[in-house]
Amino acid sequence: MTESALVVQDLEKTFRIPKQHVHTLKERMLHPLRSTDYREYPVLKGVSFEVQRGEFFGIVGRNGSGKSTLLKCMAGIYRPERGRISVAGRLAPFIELGVGFNPDLTAMDNVVINGVMMGLSPKEARRRFDEVIEFAELEDFLDMKLKNYSSGMQVRLAFSVMVQASADVLLIDEVLAVGDAAFAQKCLDVFYRLRDEGRTIILVTHDMSAVERFCHRAMFLHDGEIELIGDPAAVGRAYLAANFATPEQPEPVGELLPVEVEDEPDVEAEPEVEPPSRTTERVLAELSVEDAAGMPVRSLPSGEPVQVRVELQALQHIEHPVLVVQLRDAEHAVVTGALVLLYEHGPLTPGQRVRANVEWDVVLADGHYDLGVLLTQGTAEADVVIDARNAGELIVHSATRETVGAVTVPTRVAVSNIQTEGVR
Repeated sequence: MTESALVVQDLEKTFRIPKQHVHTLKERMLHPLRSTDYREYPVLKGVSFEVQRGEFFGIVGRNGSGKSTLLKCMAGIYRPERGRISVAGRLAPFIELGVGFNPDLTAMDNVVINGVMMGLSPKEARRRFDEVIEFAELEDFLDMKLKNYSSGMQVRLAFSVMVQASADVLLIDEVLAVGDAAFAQKCLDVFYRLRDEGRTIILVTHDMSAVERFCHRAMFLHDGEIELIGDPAAVGRAYLAANFATPEQPEPVGELLPVEVEDEPDVEAEPEVEPPSRTTERVLAELSVEDAAGMPVRSLPSGEPVQVRVELQALQHIEHPVLVVQLRDAEHAVVTGALVLLYEHGPLTPGQRVRANVEWDVVLADGHYDLGVLLTQGTAEADVVIDARNAGELIVHSATRETVGAVTVPTRVAVSNIQTEGVR
């Protein structure tokens, strides 16, 4: 059996927030016996999980879900009210890069101090100094005080110190996006190396592509409780679905006008007699966006089908009606659209209701899209009855990006080794 590197059992953490705040010493002296009431805010609610030795374990969750609190409890920064944390070996937390740096000291002094904080001896920290500086690419700034470093230089130095840790278990909180593109790639290479070396790493991140790329397993923390634990891809999809979740009872998306009409036009009335209300309206319409199960949605993962339902009710006679349902990107360019030739079913007569369903497979890049409705009449399609280009919205998200561009068409990639003879 694989040995456990970290075990968390029934962990609970609650913060006590005072309802009254004393801001001055005078207030305290005037009311020395005043009691303070507290409001309890439970952050972790009985969290239990295990991380195996040599496992790269990801923790994801929305802001306020308890991720950082859990990490600080494991690091010993917070003391939980209940539960137990067991670590096999030495643990090194990297909860915020650069914490502990002294801006008035040089890079040499800061590297030694932080190395000692990570568990290295002063001699070992000095021995690794050249390696740290070489990785951070700061050879020309050795004698400069840290307060004169740019923020990017400080982060690079902090990450370089972090990778020198020889701990058995590493706790890392959102440190993947550091430096410029070239240095960020060096950081990714370090994570690949640490994973291949069999180091036990617990990573807290909002980057689902990093979770799928590095982690053997992942855990989705929601409102202080474990929502899902297991395959990184499944955890990433659950996180993104929760991140873009709609309310339990969402309102119709992109409602143009209510379908229900209090004053229904009289079909038998004389042509010169107008309806008692909404005299300038010719059609009432409503648009809704649904998933494959028919549930209203505002967001969908890339690759899933989406259904757009448009309901029309004619208040006047509409001859040769043509309906257009279109999808536009953030730059208002039409990505795709459906032309619904309603006139093939005859004209729209007053009081008549029509429903059009359009279904697309969402093969779009991540982003925000608008759903629009156009209704014209006449054979020239020049008489616009409805022009609502922002009638609804759709957010497309995905855990990973394996393609680039505006759409994510099915893509197959094959890589093979080619042995070429006679090439010098």
